[in-house]
Amino acid sequence: MYKESFKKTDGRQLLVYSRKEIDPALEAPSPLAEPVSIQGAHMRYHPLRGEWVSYSGHRQNRTFLPPKEFNPLAPMRNPEFPTELPVGEYDVAVFENMFPTLSRLAGSAPDLPGIATMPSTGACEVVVFTQDSDTSLGRLPLSHISLLLEVWGDRYRDLGSREDIEYVLPFENRGVEVGVTLHHPHGQIYAYPFVPPVPARMQWEEKKFLEATGRVLMSDFVAREAMEKTRVIYDGPRALAFVPICARYPYEVWIAPKNKLSSMAEMDQEDRDDFARALKTVLLKYEGLWQRPFPYLMVAYQAPTDGELHPESHFHFEFFPPYRTSDKLKYLAGTEIGAGMFANDAFPEEKAKELQAVEVTFESE
Repeated sequence: MYKESFKKTDGRQLLVYSRKEIDPALEAPSPLAEPVSIQGAHMRYHPLRGEWVSYSGHRQNRTFLPPKEFNPLAPMRNPEFPTELPVGEYDVAVFENMFPTLSRLAGSAPDLPGIATMPSTGACEVVVFTQDSDTSLGRLPLSHISLLLEVWGDRYRDLGSREDIEYVLPFENRGVEVGVTLHHPHGQIYAYPFVPPVPARMQWEEKKFLEATGRVLMSDFVAREAMEKTRVIYDGPRALAFVPICARYPYEVWIAPKNKLSSMAEMDQEDRDDFARALKTVLLKYEGLWQRPFPYLMVAYQAPTDGELHPESHFHFEFFPPYRTSDKLKYLAGTEIGAGMFANDAFPEEKAKELQAVEVTFESE
């Protein structure tokens, strides 16, 4: 993998990655000449939930579903409309979000009586999967998806090495149903100054299991699914994709390496190649089942980067599609939002059978 770093005109960093050498003379454009002011952004502690809430008023001005000719994630071909990416030979690009929720440039937090506050420190990066705006993650060649996994591993190492970062979360929102504001194939990385509530709860359960049994919870989970095969969507030499037995959403799918790896930074080339095949299989099955673009939230859960050892961690991807069995959108409602208890209208085994029945063929590269 080749990697080059550039500085945008507004001061933000741009990283480009490729399987081939990259021209070091590329010019990194930016839609703005000056950085967006994040003055006033901060976090407040929610005492009843025991979690931090971020406040970022500047994000109200971010780009929202522009027409294709004004796509800010496409390579810049018209100087009168500068975009985020340069014209050139490269495969994947990563840059600091113009409208970040978290930033190393965050100023001091206000002093509010009776409520703890803190600066919105951290990082928010945009990962542009490809220069092609007309494709999707699942339609990319396997070698390209494998490269993307390597890019995510690189960002995990770099961001996780910062003293102010304790958790690195790559994710992709696909479809307006889950809040996408730009259609170009891309994801994001949020790097937090603490371990957020959902992965923190996972880590707590995993530590408890390890202390009680001496085994790794996710590793046991993967081994059981591979043995039972009832809910398996893809079974390869290094990776497994399956509808989890405890799925909260219809068509929820997890992908995990068969061997215990704590993050994508620990993957070797064979790991990445097989994980890419698992990921592409799941995404093509989603589209094959619905015969149209399928909305989802994809999240990668990895070990915290808090300076501690995490023998309990076994990284995996989770997909949260919003569809119910009736083909209507499933929005979180009273029991999910109010109580935190999910009500799934379909059995995981039924949804696994539907996905298993979808034939998937890969185009030769």
